[in-house]
Amino acid sequence: MARRPDRIRIEVFGPTSEAETAEDAFRPSDDAIRSLARLIGRQMAREQFERARAIERKQTRQKRSAHMR
Repeated sequence: MARRPDRIRIEVFGPTSEAETAEDAFRPSDDAIRSLARLIGRQMAREQFERARAIERKQTRQKRSAHMR
């Protein structure tokens, strides 16, 4: 799997002489927003996974300590 860049590059362009459709005008920002949303979603999933793993570890420790008493 190809490695994705760690940074998002946003380019700002000045006005053009030819008319653009609204869809064409917003496409670069839409792509940037989608990339940012994807990164945020992945971070949220990592944090949720870590919380679940921490709860599992805590329950495992509690079970071990209960059996040792």
